[in-house]
Amino acid sequence: MIPAHDEGPRIGAVVRAAAAHLPVLVVDDGSTDDTADVAWAAGATVLTRQPNQGKGAALRAGFGRAIEIGVTAVVTLDGDGQHDPAELPRFLDALRSGPADLVVGRRDFSRMPAVRRLSNTAGTVLLSAAVGRWIPDNQSGYRLVGRRVMAAMLASGENGFAFEVEMIAVCLREGWTMRWVPISTIYGEERSHIRPLRHLRDFVAVTAKARRIARGAPV
Repeated sequence: MIPAHDEGPRIGAVVRAAAAHLPVLVVDDGSTDDTADVAWAAGATVLTRQPNQGKGAALRAGFGRAIEIGVTAVVTLDGDGQHDPAELPRFLDALRSGPADLVVGRRDFSRMPAVRRLSNTAGTVLLSAAVGRWIPDNQSGYRLVGRRVMAAMLASGENGFAFEVEMIAVCLREGWTMRWVPISTIYGEERSHIRPLRHLRDFVAVTAKARRIARGAPV
């Protein structure tokens, strides 16, 4: 499953590569370009949403569709080319090796641009301290999500990046099995839109909520 917003130039290649391993659902989150048409032409089933509501909302919509059609697990990846679809079998192998409700792709932070390396490292330390367990990568969008995690996340009100952090907190609260698998760390030459101080401020709030969820406290 690929949430996508204005990824027309890139989504076709991602869909074709992913479709070599699994059927592909693209959730077009209010794109103003030809993302939906290109994804459909590349072989994906396309769920179109208007207006743009954020990645978390797109994932939630995709989970709802997957549950409706009886899917037991989905692999999510981004549509911008920063996840290598050739690595999909790593997630499937992790599932075959034993029960897993959530399998998260673990990136190599040392291979990231400086701003992203700083934000991801700080986020990892903050969240791990908050929930009392080492969480090696909490914001990677490349992950296998089991059916009961998908069902639990339908109740989430998060629409942005906090949705994926909340997913981890829910697994901790419920005692569900999580695993991490190594994935490639891919970045192009695009300029990062991350603002370190603002991102840190936002992540502190997300971490506080994740701590409450993981401990079963009211949110």
